[in-house]
Amino acid sequence: MSALNFSSARRVDGQSSVMLVGLGHGAIHWVAATYILLMEFIRTDLGLTYLETTFFGTIFYIASFSTNLFSGPAIDLFGRRVIFQGISLIIGAVALALFIMSPNYAVLCALIAVIGMSNNLWHPAAISFLSSRHPESRGYVLAIHASGANLGDLIAPAVVGALMMWLGVWQTTAAIATIPVFVVAAIIFIYLLPKDTPLEKPETPKGSSSLSGYFSGFSSAFKNRLVLGLALMAGFRSMAQTGLLIFVPLYVASRFGGDALAMGAAMSVMQIGGLIAGLIAGTVSDTVGRKPIALGGTLSTTLVIFALAFIDNQTVFVVGVAILGFFLYAIRPVVHSWLMDMVPPHLGGSATSVMFGTQSILSTLTPIIGGLIADAYGLVYVFYFLAGLMLISNLITMTLPNTGKPADSAPNA
Repeated sequence: MSALNFSSARRVDGQSSVMLVGLGHGAIHWVAATYILLMEFIRTDLGLTYLETTFFGTIFYIASFSTNLFSGPAIDLFGRRVIFQGISLIIGAVALALFIMSPNYAVLCALIAVIGMSNNLWHPAAISFLSSRHPESRGYVLAIHASGANLGDLIAPAVVGALMMWLGVWQTTAAIATIPVFVVAAIIFIYLLPKDTPLEKPETPKGSSSLSGYFSGFSSAFKNRLVLGLALMAGFRSMAQTGLLIFVPLYVASRFGGDALAMGAAMSVMQIGGLIAGLIAGTVSDTVGRKPIALGGTLSTTLVIFALAFIDNQTVFVVGVAILGFFLYAIRPVVHSWLMDMVPPHLGGSATSVMFGTQSILSTLTPIIGGLIADAYGLVYVFYFLAGLMLISNLITMTLPNTGKPADSAPNA
């Protein structure tokens, strides 16, 4: 295939399926964005400290990590990727809807853990589904997938913020916000389930079971130094992203006295740049390779996060957050494509679990460390910490080989 450009990208077969999986990704992120926006109101209502509030994020990522121990291998073993996508949406929506019956902190922690599990049940299924069907344009199709996440993260804070202003009760707001997620899950089951056919798998060696073969493949992915290096790079980037999603709305409320709409706006504008940049970066990476795009994104993100700590005007701060989103989310589809370049298609789910497991376990630290910093020194110092995390991600990126160029499009080994 010749170098992919935007014209040829639009002619990729199965565009409707790609777009629908992207919509499902948006619904998964809608659930997470809803609980994140509501954290400030939960904190006020329950009288929590910043550390107790941000510990919700730690619970989320611990649950995500635990899910990765089985989700990727299970998806690769059974091969029914659409079923796993639909189940993840339903689980997350049910947990969020049960906020309406949440009487205390412990129950909320349990429900947020379920949301975290649903989040990482989605990614191995969706990313391997798209990548295996579009190996020569995976940068483009995974950019569509990432743009769906940006869309969910963009719309949810605005809608949920408006609902919260209207209803004034976070429990009811959370329950009503699940309606679009159930609708998307139904659409995915109806239209994508007929296409949910397992991939061809290598023959299992005589004397070994299919299950043992897949766990052997998972072990191979975990031992692959390139996969681990990329997972570590993505992990530090994810730590910074987690911190931004949690602490930007808290900072807007604390530093500028912003209400629910202002907090929602700050979260939403971060995604606008990501909607634009992710699609461009993913598609271009199919031509120039993954590494140059990732390097530019990580370095620019580091600089913008550091600059945000010095802004005293709310409007300028929100503009800065929008610029931040452009660079931060440009990296995401490129990293996912980079990973799929490194592994055979039938182990795409397992490799994705390795990456997302690394991201999850590292991201559990951000809310704790950030909460301690915020309680001890103030929220502004959290931004210095987050900039440092992105700098580490940038340094790791420099050590990784480039892939994704036409010369590198040979079948994975």
